[in-house]
Amino acid sequence: MPYQCSVLLRRLAEHASLSPSSASASSFLRALRCLHARLATSALLHAPPHPHLTLRLIHLYTLSSDLSAATLLFRAKPCPIAATSLVSAHAAAGRLPAAASFFDAVPPRRRDTVLHNAMISAYARACHAAPAVAVFRSLSASDSLRPDDYSFTALLSAVGYLPGLSVPNCAQIHCAVLKSGAGAAMSVFNALIALYMKCEASEAPWAARKVLDEMPTKDELTWTTMVVGYVRRGDVNAARTVFEEADGKVDVVWNAMISGYVQSGMYEEAFELFRRMVLEKLPLDEFTFTSVLSACANNGFFVHGKSVHGQIIRLQPNFVPESALPVNNALMTLYSKSGKIAVSKKIFDNMKLKDVVSSNTILSGYVESGCLDKAAEVFNEMPYKNELSWMMMVSGYVHGGLSEDALKLFNQMRAEDAKPCDYTYAGAIAACGELGALKHGKQLHGHLVQLGFEASNSAGNALITMYAKCGAVSDAHLVFLVMPNVDSVSWNAMISALGQHGHGREALELFDQMVAEGIYPDRISFLTVLTACNHAGLVDEGFQYFESMKREFGIIPGEDHYARLIDLLGRAGRIGEAKDLIKTMPFEPTSSIWEAILSGCRTNGDIELGAYAADQLFKMTPQHDGTYILLSNTYSAAGRWVDAARVRKLMRDRGVKKEPGCSWIEVGNNVHVFLVSDTNHPEAQEIYQFLEMVGAKMRKLGYVPDTKVVLHDMGPHQKEQILSAHSERLAVGFGLLKLPSGATVTVLKNLRICSDCHTAMMFMSKAVGREIVVRDVRRFHHFKDGECSCGNYW
Repeated sequence: MPYQCSVLLRRLAEHASLSPSSASASSFLRALRCLHARLATSALLHAPPHPHLTLRLIHLYTLSSDLSAATLLFRAKPCPIAATSLVSAHAAAGRLPAAASFFDAVPPRRRDTVLHNAMISAYARACHAAPAVAVFRSLSASDSLRPDDYSFTALLSAVGYLPGLSVPNCAQIHCAVLKSGAGAAMSVFNALIALYMKCEASEAPWAARKVLDEMPTKDELTWTTMVVGYVRRGDVNAARTVFEEADGKVDVVWNAMISGYVQSGMYEEAFELFRRMVLEKLPLDEFTFTSVLSACANNGFFVHGKSVHGQIIRLQPNFVPESALPVNNALMTLYSKSGKIAVSKKIFDNMKLKDVVSSNTILSGYVESGCLDKAAEVFNEMPYKNELSWMMMVSGYVHGGLSEDALKLFNQMRAEDAKPCDYTYAGAIAACGELGALKHGKQLHGHLVQLGFEASNSAGNALITMYAKCGAVSDAHLVFLVMPNVDSVSWNAMISALGQHGHGREALELFDQMVAEGIYPDRISFLTVLTACNHAGLVDEGFQYFESMKREFGIIPGEDHYARLIDLLGRAGRIGEAKDLIKTMPFEPTSSIWEAILSGCRTNGDIELGAYAADQLFKMTPQHDGTYILLSNTYSAAGRWVDAARVRKLMRDRGVKKEPGCSWIEVGNNVHVFLVSDTNHPEAQEIYQFLEMVGAKMRKLGYVPDTKVVLHDMGPHQKEQILSAHSERLAVGFGLLKLPSGATVTVLKNLRICSDCHTAMMFMSKAVGREIVVRDVRRFHHFKDGECSCGNYW
């Protein structure tokens, strides 16, 4: 009977190792429990001559999901063999304290080398170096036990996690290995190489190389460890040298080298090595395909990537779903980055196994291609969303101009107890900036500080931009000053903020300070500087910075830089110089160049050049409403009503619709939106009455409506009525009525403020004794005591 039970238990163990599926595991556990019951009722488990039956049961239970049953059997009869099984099983399940308790349950005099090795390995697997060293020392201190090659292999793996590891530390252990005689084992050699490679010291690779050269034989792990070690240290050339020396060129080493090239951004080298691998007919697995597809995706090798995909289809590798998963994810990334989102989605739909990376890949493809509706469908169908999923969707909404949806999604994320990362907060803060939701942005700032994200550059840069876009430039400057680490993005954001708010000189001083502190300016830096010059009318300074781009910093000006400079010249009345500058450009004028010319002609009344610029724009961007409006306004300002009407008719015939002007203001926790001559607001009548009363005070101070800005052929009184009902005036009137006395009134507008409203706001600020801030599509205007921060230059 005992012999028959032993045979049954052994066969059950073989069945467990051959059938890893969940269904087989369930049937295995049922059979094990039945056999356990038989043994218990026959009293064989307690018979002194047959202790091996209990040990076999404990081992089988550790192979199942029922570790508690193994624990009960062990408590009844603790011994080193059973403890070893339980230590290994609990460590593999991530239950390190439980594993340590089984080790401690065996008296020190009864512990053997195998039990010590299991405990050292458990600590090494959990990256706990100090306790692993302590167990090894207890093994070495024993009079009857000696460390073997498994002991040293586990110890060397654990020591690699010690902080401040040095080459002399490794050398001491190396000497102990040699003295013990365990140095002949290949596993110990491999562990020594890995340990030396983990040292930060420059001489560490030399020590690892010495171990390699002294090894009598080497296996694939040896070569792979050396290659990976060099790659992690950034020495890809040394990794390639070792790779070429590898015996047999096993596929694992090839995969390690290809992966190393990809990690180092050497994508062409990775693909060339893959080609060699194919020519030498080495086996290609999921690791090979994943790495080479990543190389193709990251370097824009779409054609090469398609050929790899074709090879996968031809070879039809018998991947299990778990192995096919990373390959399919890499294929989806390849097609998404190449703009083939439909192909990527087809691969996604046909995948037998998906994970959050799969969903995030297709989600990212839709977001980057601007298909936010489809991205939302994928997002809503995801069974599990991680931080990246939420962050991509929030950022996608912001960049797609759907800031309200971004904030709603962010609030939904928090309601579902998902924890936003600093990048997600940055997206939500950017949405607040676009909406002008200052109070909400300040709340998010407080959350950032509470969560410890205040040191995040992405969040800090978003805060600078948010405060600047909400009119609080002093708060933006404060964030900039207290940021622990500022990068070029931080400097650019602050320079842009100062320029937008009319502090042109301060913006240029900050740029010079950035350069003095060793921060290398990029093309965005010069765009912000040229914009600051534009807002302040600093034409000569703008030319100087434009010339310094290439001369001092080696940055070739792009069309956007030329457009800013041409706009600067046009607004300063130097349209002739703008025309001459176009002739010197190394490329044909683009739409942004002609827009700048047309805007300058509108300011300076150069109708002929303006008409020519408009004709060029009609060819390039026939559906852009701004071109028709600018040209029509240019004709109207010159009294050429017939030409203005012709342009407006052309606009209607082509189906181009003018974007309606609107303004909005945050009062309390709500954003109130106003259109021109708006009567839909519930308090519209009160607003109009209030504006009429303020208007009387403004006229006493000298305000006279500038009816020339109403570019329609109608009477003066009608023009005055239209001017008084502009959306920004209604929003400001509502703010003056509802905000606390003395509070600054901040209004945001989607179009450029007209010259009459600009004059009216100056008089209004003096009439009511309040500061009024208006953000139009170009910049900020701070009206206070009858003056504007722009100095009447915008």
